Amino acid sequence: MTTPDHLARSDVAYQLHAYTNAERHRAEGPCIMARGSGIHVYDTEGKEYIEGMAGLWSVAVGFSEPRLAEAARRQMECLPFYHTFSHKSNVPSIELAEKLIGLTGGRMAQAFFTNSGSEANDTIVKMVWYYNNALGRPDKKKIIARQRGYHGVTIASASLTGLPGNHRSFDLPLPRILHTRCPHWYREGLPGETETAFADRLAAELEAMILAEGPETVAAFIGEPVMGAGGVIVPPETYWPKMQAVCRKYDVLVIADEVITGFGRTGRMFASDLFGIEPDFMTLSKQLTSSYQPLAAVLMNERVASVITRHSGELGTFGHGYTASGHPVAAAVALENIRIIEERGLVENAAAAGAVLQRRLRALAGHPLVGEVRGIGLIAAVELVADKASRAPFDPAGQAGARVVRQAQDNGLILRGIQDSVAFCPPLIITEAQAETLADRFERSLDEAGTAL
Repeated sequence: MTTPDHLARSDVAYQLHAYTNAERHRAEGPCIMARGSGIHVYDTEGKEYIEGMAGLWSVAVGFSEPRLAEAARRQMECLPFYHTFSHKSNVPSIELAEKLIGLTGGRMAQAFFTNSGSEANDTIVKMVWYYNNALGRPDKKKIIARQRGYHGVTIASASLTGLPGNHRSFDLPLPRILHTRCPHWYREGLPGETETAFADRLAAELEAMILAEGPETVAAFIGEPVMGAGGVIVPPETYWPKMQAVCRKYDVLVIADEVITGFGRTGRMFASDLFGIEPDFMTLSKQLTSSYQPLAAVLMNERVASVITRHSGELGTFGHGYTASGHPVAAAVALENIRIIEERGLVENAAAAGAVLQRRLRALAGHPLVGEVRGIGLIAAVELVADKASRAPFDPAGQAGARVVRQAQDNGLILRGIQDSVAFCPPLIITEAQAETLADRFERSLDEAGTAL
């Protein structure tokens, strides 16, 4: 029988980990999860944890949901794989595409399936270029993203990502990818500047960038409605309407990356509805299948879809696709996952349990280590500072966040440190009582870690 020690040694020896200091991993080794149930996961030693990050922002219906396992089993027995190339299709992919378009109220027109959010955003870059070539605008190819935004790790999507760690030593970002300011008023606002004035300034900066580059060269603007991996940044209320108005003025497509926020995370089915975004493209993944299967979707509106359709006729094909695009097992799991979200009222639960989580975290605003508490629904962050009055960060950056996250793990709570912000994103099934327990464990961990900072 394979022992936990053997597994740990094998992991260090044979597996390169994502977003991990590989050298440090050789010394520290892994925390290996063996099973999950509901909002909890259990390591190979049997220790129980509240999974306060829903895995990677993604396990909406919790771990080990039998209906998803059964949906996968049924489809595996019926049609375990088929593709969507050359006029072929399969029943689950058709039904899922129809369902997703319906969930947008018809604002989107067609869906294209990929295996991950990274691939979806990579696909959107290609579609934006294809679209403008079809319209005879070969120079209109630049895409504006945001500092601290996260859109994936393929060459194109990592270029859209505005985090230095995704660019260093990878020779990124690519040309024609630009980055404008992150909408984090706490860190980016000027002294005395209101959130409304801050949003006005960011919209003006976007317009200035478009004019400096030349509107005839700028094709699209991409953003997460609420930034995730950049620190859970909730923008000012007027931010998205103002940014969108600038884009419409210069015929710049709007891309809403809802990989984290889609399917109820913010207390609405899509965060675009919450912030008044009317996207030309929408990216979906993670909670689409609760990450039980790799799947993502690019949704596009009729304006874009009609041009792509016409141009594929002119060229003879739409020369893009993945072997697993519209994979029938992944699509079947997604359909069942969405049914569970709807039947169990998990969007509404995200609002209710989220209100408890937000209240409890905001009650920590007076803690000597806490600079800002931010979030909406069941996504939040607590930013730690060395000095509350000046908002001075810790030096070196990241040490405080890492210490609190380690202490939380010792206390049976898995969170994520984003520099010195501690992120929360529990499964949508979390109850109000469980949200209280999560907050209790975090508060204790914050106090315990604080003694060493």
